[in-house]
Amino acid sequence: MAHRIFVDGAAGTTGLEILDRLEEREEFELLRLDPSRRKDAAARREALNEADVAILCLPDDAAREAVELIDPAQGTRVIDASSAHRTAEGWCYGFPELVGSERVAQARRVSNPGCYPTGFLGLVVPLLRAGLLPADWPFTVNAVSGYSGGGKALIERFEADGAPAFRAYGFDMAHKHRAEMKAHAGLEHDVIFAPAVVPAYRGMILEVPLHLGAMEGEPTPDALRDVLREFYEGSKVVSVRPDSDVLELLLERDAVPSDKLELFVFGNTESGHARLVARLDNLGKGASGAAVQNLNLMCDLPATSGLRLPEN
Repeated sequence: MAHRIFVDGAAGTTGLEILDRLEEREEFELLRLDPSRRKDAAARREALNEADVAILCLPDDAAREAVELIDPAQGTRVIDASSAHRTAEGWCYGFPELVGSERVAQARRVSNPGCYPTGFLGLVVPLLRAGLLPADWPFTVNAVSGYSGGGKALIERFEADGAPAFRAYGFDMAHKHRAEMKAHAGLEHDVIFAPAVVPAYRGMILEVPLHLGAMEGEPTPDALRDVLREFYEGSKVVSVRPDSDVLELLLERDAVPSDKLELFVFGNTESGHARLVARLDNLGKGASGAAVQNLNLMCDLPATSGLRLPEN
């Protein structure tokens, strides 16, 4: 019997990408609202409670309201793609490579990681667990993303005549992703987060610069890379790439969708410096692809079914 899925907020960028990954899959029955009723609370309540799994692609406040519309007795499970519940008690953080596939599979409430935190946590958590990086280190995160992650208004701005070539933001040092990064990495300090947007529709490159020579034990770039490679060994989604032939990393304006997460470790042993780098699709593993991966696990299906995993 097919699993009944309702995507609340299906008209948005994340919702449309999720539907694109689910449309042809016989394992799922997609519950749909007439466009004229997609903001009707009664219609949404009915669909939310009829679904086996509801995927919320909504602003934070609307996502919280959607959860309140669900009758606990109905048994609807939830994947929230907003940032409303990423550090909330009682919610499973939907990064199966870090929290474990079984935990996601058994969860009733799953919160999708943010796109930037996916890159940061994918890089640093294995190294923190291995003791190569200290939890009290003052981490810095520099990142650029495609404009599709900014919602309708930013998409229109970047696709209009006279669009900006580069948009830096987050100068109040209070971006909501910082709490997520700190909590799920188990850090003692907030990260310094410097995000920016470039005129590419999708894609993201995130970097964590490190002064290894200032750390106790002075870990080497090779040691960091070896730990990451061992941690993600066998993963079809996360890969640790060699840096020997990498002269530059690019975001293509017309990149195809991808649900992969690529990790790199660049280093200079003489200076004691290293640069941890993650490359991903902000709409893929950073949003819709992650939601589908979590949905697969919650429905006892292969984790990568329906994912966009192009060959490199």
